[in-house]
Amino acid sequence: MFLDYLSLMYTATLMTLGLAVCSLIVGLLLSMLFVVLETGRIAALRQITSISMTLLRGLPEILVVFLIYFGTPELVETLTGDYLELSAFSSGVIALSLIFAAYASQSLRGAIQAIPLGQWESGAALGLNRTQTFIRIVLPQVWRHALPGLSNQWLVLLKDTALVSLVGVDDIMRQAGLINTNTHQPFTWFGIAALIYLMITLISQFFIRKLEWRFTRFERGGK
Repeated sequence: MFLDYLSLMYTATLMTLGLAVCSLIVGLLLSMLFVVLETGRIAALRQITSISMTLLRGLPEILVVFLIYFGTPELVETLTGDYLELSAFSSGVIALSLIFAAYASQSLRGAIQAIPLGQWESGAALGLNRTQTFIRIVLPQVWRHALPGLSNQWLVLLKDTALVSLVGVDDIMRQAGLINTNTHQPFTWFGIAALIYLMITLISQFFIRKLEWRFTRFERGGK
């Protein structure tokens, strides 16, 4: 029976990782879009994006999850008359992606501003256009500057996945709670959940250090 419960925890771990990775990918794309909108030339878009980011950073994460899961179907039905049912997983991805993007966009924006204007001039001197200069010279430096902030947000995102268990996603926390209901061994199963989260965090930190080393090596000319 213990092995059966461990198998359920393994499946829940895969669900948590899938939720976190999907939210990371979507969140990174959204954060880049938010940076473009916040730094664009259209004042209305800048203001709307800035207000939206402030709201997302000001609301509790669990409230964002509930608003997406419970509020989106009601809003769509009010506007269109059609009922839209979101799965718990997709709602979790949307909510966590928005939360991640609200903070990650600031890290990316700060990283872009940290790049000296001379880098653009160097690209022009080498005969590169602005797009080529951004991709080949500026972008690697942007990621290096943004990596500490983004890595911290990734670790926060991993822990925030536990919030989605409240809307029915069978993640680590939900599965640990269900097993505890059957076994009445809260210390054992919530302790196992804590060890799983800790292991994922340590593995993440290992790969983050590898990425930092690669970016540092690139900046030194590959030496």
